[in-house]
Amino acid sequence: MKRVVFDVAALITRVAAGVIFLAHGLQKWQGGFGATAQGFREMGIPMPELAAGYATVVEIVGGILLIVGLLVRPVGLLLLINMLGAIAFVHAPNGILAQNNGWELPGALGSLALLFLALGGGRIGLDGLFGSLLRRRRERHAAEDELTAYRRGTPMGGTEPTTGGMATGATAGRAGGPTTPSESTTRPEPPKVPRQPAPPRSGASNLNDEDMRDIDALVADDQPEHRKPPNR
Repeated sequence: MKRVVFDVAALITRVAAGVIFLAHGLQKWQGGFGATAQGFREMGIPMPELAAGYATVVEIVGGILLIVGLLVRPVGLLLLINMLGAIAFVHAPNGILAQNNGWELPGALGSLALLFLALGGGRIGLDGLFGSLLRRRRERHAAEDELTAYRRGTPMGGTEPTTGGMATGATAGRAGGPTTPSESTTRPEPPKVPRQPAPPRSGASNLNDEDMRDIDALVADDQPEHRKPPNR
């Protein structure tokens, strides 16, 4: 709300000051450049031709720019210099009141020019319009850059941390997400180790030679002719 009030007040002040400056500039222009320079010479202004040309151009062009709200800050600086020169060389010795040709009017206009230099002309004007367009363009470019970086997989303002291919694939597999090309789809087979013969049972060491012959005789199809009967 405060910004809106400032914009409206700046618009009214800017247009009023622009009309006043434009009227004074047109008055100098209609009187002729030579007559204006002669008047400045009679008032004791140094370099009257240069001062007359500066005052005429700045007041006409600056008044128009203030009305439309374009380049308000630079125009405010130029108009402030113009009013300071008028006060210093013409109006200061005559006091304050305008009826005595004092510095009342150039002091008020110079104060407005200083205000425009410090605060600008508000958003209601060409400066505000162009500023809004440039700001939207910057925001759009920033959004496009962010979208491009997101599609490329690179975060804004830094580089994406890189990890090993196998670690990335393993992490994705554990998380249940899609596998990456770096993840191996088949697991390596374990190395084949030849089977070792089983060690003899602990019970076999209790058999003597005679018991082993008896067992061989029972298992064999052709028993030997001279075989002692088992001692059972």
